[in-house]
Amino acid sequence: MSAAHPAPATGDYDTSHSAAVRMYNHTYGLIPPSVESLDVQESRCLQQLSRKSSTIDKYLYLSGLRNSNVHLFYRLATKHLKELAPLIYTPTVGQACLEWSLNYVRPEGLYISYADRGNIASVLHNWPEQNVEITVVTDGSRILGLGDLGINGMGIPVGKLALYTACAGIRPEATLPLMLDLGTGNQKLREHPLYMGSRKERVSAHEEADFLDELMVALTERWPGIVVQFEDFKNPFPALERYQHKYTCFNDDIQGTGAVVLGGIVSAVKQSGTPVKEQRAVFLGAGSAGVGVAKQIVEYFIQEGLTEDEARRCFWLVDSKGLVTNDRGDELAEHKIYFSRDDNGGKQYKKLEDVVEHIKPTILMGLSTIGGAFTPELLTKMGEWHDRPIIFPLSNPSDNSECTFEDALKHTHGKCLFASGSPFDPVEYNGKLLTPGQGNNMYVFPGIGLGTILAKATTVTQSMIYASATSLSQSLTQSEVSEGWLYPEVARIRDVSVVVARGVIRAAQDAGVDREQSIKGMGDEELEKWIRSKMYNPITETKRVEEEVQGLLKMSKKAAPNGTSGSHL
Repeated sequence: MSAAHPAPATGDYDTSHSAAVRMYNHTYGLIPPSVESLDVQESRCLQQLSRKSSTIDKYLYLSGLRNSNVHLFYRLATKHLKELAPLIYTPTVGQACLEWSLNYVRPEGLYISYADRGNIASVLHNWPEQNVEITVVTDGSRILGLGDLGINGMGIPVGKLALYTACAGIRPEATLPLMLDLGTGNQKLREHPLYMGSRKERVSAHEEADFLDELMVALTERWPGIVVQFEDFKNPFPALERYQHKYTCFNDDIQGTGAVVLGGIVSAVKQSGTPVKEQRAVFLGAGSAGVGVAKQIVEYFIQEGLTEDEARRCFWLVDSKGLVTNDRGDELAEHKIYFSRDDNGGKQYKKLEDVVEHIKPTILMGLSTIGGAFTPELLTKMGEWHDRPIIFPLSNPSDNSECTFEDALKHTHGKCLFASGSPFDPVEYNGKLLTPGQGNNMYVFPGIGLGTILAKATTVTQSMIYASATSLSQSLTQSEVSEGWLYPEVARIRDVSVVVARGVIRAAQDAGVDREQSIKGMGDEELEKWIRSKMYNPITETKRVEEEVQGLLKMSKKAAPNGTSGSHL
């Protein structure tokens, strides 16, 4: 009986591989004999995808492809990212999370339960990859605008890491989707017969903090230098404040959202013609994301010459109880205090409409998940008060967006500088096809992750996050700027990620948190070339494998005595 050989990896079942590669990978005979071109593979996949009638079916098809032929999936994703990103991540991932336990077929990440405390390190050792560079971790307590979904939130780390690979070239095997099962406050889930998480109430904040302490130690012992990205925690501030100066970590909901919005705001403020000192921003939504965004913009205003107090006073935050003020009568969450107003003269503004009428903002920002909150009346007033009002309805998914691109154009008479969180189709206005900006975090978080990994940064500093935003604003081409775009073309996302990663690396070097010595003396052009050389490229992956196998065959033939073949093929 012949000796057993290791099971092929998912990327080994690729119909573009030659017979020699298939024999080397032990997949010869396991896939049809035709050696296909990448174009033929792409054509088949796109046809199969087009036959799926719903977005969730398309999501499940792409998920299956990623798990059965990883390099083909990423070839498809990188070439057609604009069309496929909404299926891989938002908005479709929201539906995928709602149905996660119902649609479960295969493991796509690692689940660690509260019952595993004391043994987290052992669970991590069950993950088969030895060189993990980045993990996205969630506890499922606040998934998008959908609430507590428990372990059904695994779709978020899975989708997010797929974008790290597609957008920034972090190798897929170097990523770890990580779901923390700490119970759920969602009673319907706990009682649902198909729910796959623990059927217990969510643990207390103190219990979660102790659990996370053990997790962070175990992660960094298993994979020293790992980048930890926190995602969709109901209260993300404690973990970020607890770990950001000790571990290489960041929170995309707070810092990534803030950075990508800031990148758009920098472009919008320049195009608006209104000086920074005259900007007035009203935020609908004073949660972690809203406050994180506002603080990033405060830093930009300070860089533009305002004092911190002057910059802070450019913001009016509105939550479910109205304008956030010092004398509103309720106990404010700690993260809201920084922007709480003390100049309201004792008057309380209960409605967004009242705040907008009082402030006449130049910037209207939505992070509320309240669909349609920016009414036609509000939009009309913004267009009447300002030549180029800045309107950013950033809530996801699309149904939760505070307004649509079409409504913003219509009611501001085409004046608005617009960016949304979810994608909207181009709109024809006055005979011209206008493309909306999308403040999607994928413009920055892949570059933040890539730059942090390549710099071997010990921590992710605020200066590195800020650099990602300014680098994003600098990544627009002259053509994009002349068209009035606030964000680059999505099809250029890998180029954008290189620029962002370069900015992050430079900021890490300036802060003294980098450990990669070989790049310290590089100029920008050389550094960008080096960054590209480190990025996983699924399009050339097949060629690389082919060359390696052919090289091994040549070496085998040279080493074989008397001209016999020394190859196991």
